[in-house]
Amino acid sequence: MHRRTLAKLTLAAPALFLARPAFAKEPEIYQEGGVAIDGSDTVGYFTQNGPVAGDASFTVDYKGATWRFADQGSADAFAANQAAYEPQFGGYCAWAVGQGYIASTTPEAWTIHNDKLYLNYSRGVRRRFERNLEENIAKAEANWPRVLG
Repeated sequence: MHRRTLAKLTLAAPALFLARPAFAKEPEIYQEGGVAIDGSDTVGYFTQNGPVAGDASFTVDYKGATWRFADQGSADAFAANQAAYEPQFGGYCAWAVGQGYIASTTPEAWTIHNDKLYLNYSRGVRRRFERNLEENIAKAEANWPRVLG
């Protein structure tokens, strides 16, 4: 082996170890075990003014996830018009998406603005998100769906 070739290999070796592996693209919908948004009834945010636990007896499969609902009426409403009820940014934390990454959400950290549902990681993050709501929504929209990988 020539010295020049050896020098090139020596210089390239650290880059091989520092290279980050390619990760699979995250699902479009925040889910755990295939269940969307922690099993909350997304229609309930609009009709019950807050999170309502979904029931495994009332489900709709949509965008690769199972959505749970409190009753058949909510499931039917969602099935008829998913765009009206699905959370923005796939149910991932809206604040995080605006910052350029994704994070899980909790049902109690939510905001409805202009008839759209936004979920956040925690109530504290929700307060931060709501401080400059329009700006934070615009940032998240600019990053979505690129942040999925």
